[in-house]
Amino acid sequence: MSVQVARRLITTAEYHKMIEVGVFGEDERLELLDGEIIEMSPIGSRHVAAVNRLNRLLNLHLANVAIISVQNPVELSEHSEPQPDLTLLKWRDDFYAQALPLPEDVFVVIEVSDTTVEKDRELKIPAYARAGLAEAWLVDLYNDRIEIHSQPNNGVYQEIRIVLRGQDVISKTIPQLVLKADDILG
Repeated sequence: MSVQVARRLITTAEYHKMIEVGVFGEDERLELLDGEIIEMSPIGSRHVAAVNRLNRLLNLHLANVAIISVQNPVELSEHSEPQPDLTLLKWRDDFYAQALPLPEDVFVVIEVSDTTVEKDRELKIPAYARAGLAEAWLVDLYNDRIEIHSQPNNGVYQEIRIVLRGQDVISKTIPQLVLKADDILG
């Protein structure tokens, strides 16, 4: 006999209120995913280097095309507000000062994973597909490869391309974005 537990999902508005009134510690690394508050893993030096490397590469290639947002929230839905490692956003003169980016503002979302590969692949990438984000990259430092997820349909990415060292990462969403996998992986 299985037991069904009723859950009450937290909305992004409630999550923001909790932050505002100090429910969480100032240094806590949290994100809201599918109505649940998820503790983010600590960031190691390899992860930091990969995010910094990608940030530099993306700024060099897309300075006048997109806003490169680093480890900032994106409001995917009423119940999800993750903090991807990098998000390539449509240009807005206010740099999203008036409101957090929504799914329609996102060109590409990028997760850099070393110890969190499975969590990112099983929780975050599907959340991005459910929100209809056109393209999600999983930079898998553990397996030394990059996964490009695209063509969301009914909450599932229909295409997954694996890019290995020696190959190019080519964005379907931003065609002029072509990077070498070796440059991303370090």
